[in-house]
This record gives sequence, C-alpha cells and structure tokens, in this order.
Amino acid sequence: MGRNSTSLCRERLVKPFSSVRGLSGRRRIAGLLVAGLMAVLAGCAAGPAEVRQDREAVVKERSQARWNALVADRLEEAYGYYSPASRSVMSFPDFIRSIKSGFWKSARVDNVECQGEDSCDVEVTIEYQIHGTRAKTPLRETWIRTDEQWWYVKKG
Repeated sequence: MGRNSTSLCRERLVKPFSSVRGLSGRRRIAGLLVAGLMAVLAGCAAGPAEVRQDREAVVKERSQARWNALVADRLEEAYGYYSPASRSVMSFPDFIRSIKSGFWKSARVDNVECQGEDSCDVEVTIEYQIHGTRAKTPLRETWIRTDEQWWYVKKG
C-alpha cells in the first residue's frame, strides 16, 4: 500500500527545508510557500461570474445542438438531450410520434440565464413552416444539471 498524502507532503515540502537554520531563513521560506500557495489558488479559483459564464456557454452549446438535431430530423440525437426524468416519462417512440417531421426550419439560441448552479433558462427563436407559411416565434426552455451533465427538461 502506498504512502498517504500527509507523509508525501511532509517528505516533499517540509523535509527539504528542515535543515534551514535560524528564524529569518525559516520566515523567508514560509513566506515563499505562502506566496506560492496563494498564486496557485488564485490561478485555480474562478470567480462566480466566470463560473456562471462557463455554465451558460455549455448550456447554450447543448441547446443549440439539440435544436440543430431537431431541424435536421436527427430525432434519436435530439431525444438524447432530454433529462433522464423526461425520458423516463416519454419513451423514444412517444417522442417520435410527438414530432412533425420537417416542421422546424431553423433555430437560434438567443440567450441563456442560469439562476443557480443547476438550472438555466434558455431563450430560443425558432422558424417553422405551417400550412406553407414560414413564421418565427420565441420560446423558453429549461435546462438542469444532473450528474455533471446539462439536460433539457420537457414540460407539460
């Protein structure tokens, strides 16, 4: 069995500096270690705004990919973006029956706004054809994060 992280840390970080004599030498080394640790933490830590932007970018990409699949009639791919809970109440054959092939002509994700860590609202403009006439309309959809992945939630 390997050594635990505490003993490895002590061996790699503390032991090399244990031979430093005198209070000023140890203070200097302690200062360097603290400064280095702060630099590492600052580089790794993203602020709340950056994290929200990352979430929103991921959701925007997934939502647009789902709509691209619907527009292209790649229904199995589009169904794969549904949340596990949505798929548990709507089977793939039911999903297929609910889709009118060729109905959507285009879709554009306009905006994503995440209220928390695990829920985002998406605004989409879709273009569709009905009775030979093209029309555009905005719609709003909800995406949730489950098991580190973002999913579309079917409402109604």
